[in-house]
Amino acid sequence: MPVSLDKLCIHTITTKSWNLETATKKYSASGVKGISIWLDSAHAYKGGIKAAGEMVRSEGLDIVSYVRGGFFPALELSDRQKAIDENKIVIDEAAELNAPLIVLVVGATPGQSLCESRRQIADGIAAVLPHAEAAGVKLGIEPLHPMHADSRSAVSTMAQANTMCDSIDHSHLGIVLDVYHVWWDDQLEEQIRIAGEKGRLFAFHICDWKNQPEHPLNDRGLMGEGVIDIPQIRSWANESGFSGFEEVEIFSNKYWAMDQDEYLELIKQSFLQTV
Repeated sequence: MPVSLDKLCIHTITTKSWNLETATKKYSASGVKGISIWLDSAHAYKGGIKAAGEMVRSEGLDIVSYVRGGFFPALELSDRQKAIDENKIVIDEAAELNAPLIVLVVGATPGQSLCESRRQIADGIAAVLPHAEAAGVKLGIEPLHPMHADSRSAVSTMAQANTMCDSIDHSHLGIVLDVYHVWWDDQLEEQIRIAGEKGRLFAFHICDWKNQPEHPLNDRGLMGEGVIDIPQIRSWANESGFSGFEEVEIFSNKYWAMDQDEYLELIKQSFLQTV
């Protein structure tokens, strides 16, 4: 079967020096079919959120997701309510963009247990789900690597995400599988299968984990550059029923500093080589 770019989506943060209009035109001209839009890119578009969505679609790109909501836990009740209110705004913006999914980086709070943070996360998600359903927008919990469990995500594994989805039990809540964060998990195959069986594997993010990265956040690799067996994880996702876009989300001081047109070509080449 010929290899194509039809399932390739790129996050705007990946080429973060490009504004939304530039990224859209560059991605489209290069044969990329999907884009995931980060809040800052959408907010910076001078025509407003709705016009941003119209501009992206006019260039032939599918909007795959809006990134990101979440950060629900906090020590104070007022701060937890503020997070709920802010997530409702993000949901409204996603609806204006006509983005089908919001990626949730759910948060964690130093000074309280991970169990308490998870309880607050579940409460926060449950509080905004009716708003999301009414807007026609789905929410995807993205488990993050345990190195981020201090302040970015109390949900570190697919199993924890599946458990939370089970407890909330809503058709508009699912999971975002990012290989960078979960590649190390010895339960990964089984948990992907469970997510697929329950119809909650909403998104699939790809990049690579370099051997001995220089920065804990901003030294991700291109696909095939590191230690993640992306084809294996892809096969588990596909066998579970996932057939959506593969979203390239790379935080990299190295790649952000290079010529972004050359970088885009590298993204395409590395994607095609790992398909």
